Amino acid sequence: MISKAISIRQPWPWLITMGYKPVENRTWETLWRGPVAIHASQGMTRGDYDDCVAFLLSHPSLRHIVDALPKPEDLPRGGIVGKAHLVACTRAHESPFFTGPFGHVLQSAEPVPFQPCKGALGYFKLPQGVVL
Repeated sequence: MISKAISIRQPWPWLITMGYKPVENRTWETLWRGPVAIHASQGMTRGDYDDCVAFLLSHPSLRHIVDALPKPEDLPRGGIVGKAHLVACTRAHESPFFTGPFGHVLQSAEPVPFQPCKGALGYFKLPQGVVL
């Protein structure tokens, strides 16, 4: 059973749940490990989306993902969109998605049916009624 979630601005949660992005960058370290729900924050600006596209285009090995990336208006926000296993927290990772200073390494990520849910900072407890 999943009891914790992490909130991330789109389109990064989409990249995680579709298996492209194996590491979530944070300024803080975590000792927690285990299953985690991926929450898509309510907020997302056009700049957030464009920055992601620019990042993908700046890495030759990631350029192909731009063609698969949904349009901004098609990305769900304000709820749980996926799940994964947090397996490590590191200061270095081979993925081009790692920008540090800490990488929260995720494995077995997959999308789940959207469930509206308010987000919070850090790893937060899933509210009652949200079951994965």
